[in-house]
Amino acid sequence: MKRFFSLVFVVLGWFAVIMQYILMYNNSELTLAEMTMRFFSYFTILTNIIVATYFTLQLFENSQKTENSGIITAITIYILVVGLIYQGILRSTWSPVGMQKIVDELLHTIIPFLALLFWIFIANKKDLSYKLIPRWTIYPLLYLAFILIRGNFAGFYPYPFIDAITLSYSKVLTNSFFILIFFIVLSVIFIRVGKALNKQ
Repeated sequence: MKRFFSLVFVVLGWFAVIMQYILMYNNSELTLAEMTMRFFSYFTILTNIIVATYFTLQLFENSQKTENSGIITAITIYILVVGLIYQGILRSTWSPVGMQKIVDELLHTIIPFLALLFWIFIANKKDLSYKLIPRWTIYPLLYLAFILIRGNFAGFYPYPFIDAITLSYSKVLTNSFFILIFFIVLSVIFIRVGKALNKQ
């Protein structure tokens, strides 16, 4: 079952990421370098690449090897944050059609949902600890720093709630703080649920 799920994530994940790049390329008037940089500026894209890469490696791992509970839980939280923020904030901001709609649903809905199912029913949850949470925040904090620094020079921010051109930096930092709190609360929930499921 674990290998089957890994194969599903590999196929869907890489298809969605690569197709999104192709769609963006076909609809962009930017230089290839700038378009590519913007493509990799989206937390959604980076996180789906992390998911696809993780399960690609799992596909070739020894099936008897126990996966790191901290890594798979962090990845699940990251991709779930992608899905929840999209559903709660961003879905209403545009209406994709055709292939773009399919890719959009894969990146923001289907892959996060499948990742949650994998974590609940299959993933190792044995060694979860609240001490892991500070480590889990490194990726989103580095991402925020990268976006704000690059946005200051390039004038591009991938999401409206961190757009320092439209909003003030204080508002962007406030929004980022609340997202970080949401992430930490979600991490606490995952650890509590993981510990409970591990006892069953």
